[in-house]
Amino acid sequence: MSITANDPKRKTWLEISKDTDFPIQNIPFGVFLTRDDIITIGTRIGDFAIDLGALHQLGYFEGIPLTDDIFLQDTLNDFISDGKKTWRLVRNRIAEIFDENNEALKNNQEHRNVVLFTLDEIEMQMPVQVGDYTDFYSSKEHATNVGSMFRDKENALLPNWLHIPVGYHGRSSSIVTSHIPIHRPKGQTMPEDAKEPVFGPSKQVDFEMEMAFITTDANLLGEPIPVDEAEEYIFGMVMFNDWSARDIQKWEYAPLGPFLAKNFASSISPWIVTMDALEPFRTEGPDPEKELMSYLKYTGKKSFDINLEVYLKPEGSEENLLSKTNYKYLYWNMSQQLAHHTINGCPVNSGDMMASGTISGPTPDTYGSMLELSWKGEKPIKLGDGSTRSFIEDNDTVIMRGHCENESIRIGFGEINTKILPVFEPKKK
Repeated sequence: MSITANDPKRKTWLEISKDTDFPIQNIPFGVFLTRDDIITIGTRIGDFAIDLGALHQLGYFEGIPLTDDIFLQDTLNDFISDGKKTWRLVRNRIAEIFDENNEALKNNQEHRNVVLFTLDEIEMQMPVQVGDYTDFYSSKEHATNVGSMFRDKENALLPNWLHIPVGYHGRSSSIVTSHIPIHRPKGQTMPEDAKEPVFGPSKQVDFEMEMAFITTDANLLGEPIPVDEAEEYIFGMVMFNDWSARDIQKWEYAPLGPFLAKNFASSISPWIVTMDALEPFRTEGPDPEKELMSYLKYTGKKSFDINLEVYLKPEGSEENLLSKTNYKYLYWNMSQQLAHHTINGCPVNSGDMMASGTISGPTPDTYGSMLELSWKGEKPIKLGDGSTRSFIEDNDTVIMRGHCENESIRIGFGEINTKILPVFEPKKK
């Protein structure tokens, strides 16, 4: 089945800006609360949110095998479980409905009143219920930088890194959408030259510029997913900020890896951009530096040219660009990650989220974390208001934006906008 929604010549009858992240060729999926306090599954074109539940009830998806309540739910999990054929049929149909030459909805003001919302009339929600969350460590540049800081350049990469997509299981309960503020975490740290650990607020809160993909029901217990079939089970992608407390992490990570330093919060962009929408932006990834085992060898282009930017905005001040990086720098791609994740028969379910790990490029202006940008705090970053940052301070806002662009179209993810609040203080009774 062809992806007719991707036609770069298609225009919409909705009034949208030319440089929007969400042209009619995007058609992402999300969940939002409407002006009438009704939660619904929807999509977005330009600055319009579209209620897919209402569209379905009005008969616009006739001929597509969908249950009556498929878009009347508070997560996308069931829709994602329907599989790639259904996703593509629905997305193609949405493109037809909003095509400039289709007057069925365009000229029906009564239907438009219940289907269309401006962005200030909605409140975005978590798009999926995340059953399991995995974080990979797939940027060679990032792994090399961190290894150089805490070991030495000659042993920056651990012996397994070039052989497997290294990862760990994170905490799904603390994944939140953009614009939900998070509190500075507390925990144990080992100060320099101290003999015993201390307890208190983290002094090294950091962001990690990542992308994450969301899966559908993919395999049975014991059944691996072949690397060249992996994308059949990937619904789409979001931007992902894997918040980290570096001082807590340094003390706790041996021998089992990240724990409290990572599980206090992760932030995502609320619209899931489908793999179909990203199809025009496929690109080659880095060549393997070691001979890969057969289950990790793939054919075709499995990486994507996604431009990513990170900004820091102190309270009452302007945004400061910290980094420009790109998803294509990742050494290990999504297909390899999912193939490795399931090679031992680990089952994957609808709504599972798998993050890339920090995405860093080859130069300092492409690093994906404050740990690298300030090099452990040894090289503080000067901001436009004259202040400096080694890590994230209270009331700072970190903003991440991402988009793909070629000569024909621009497909974006919107942004993650998150403010760091001081340590949580319980209300006095």
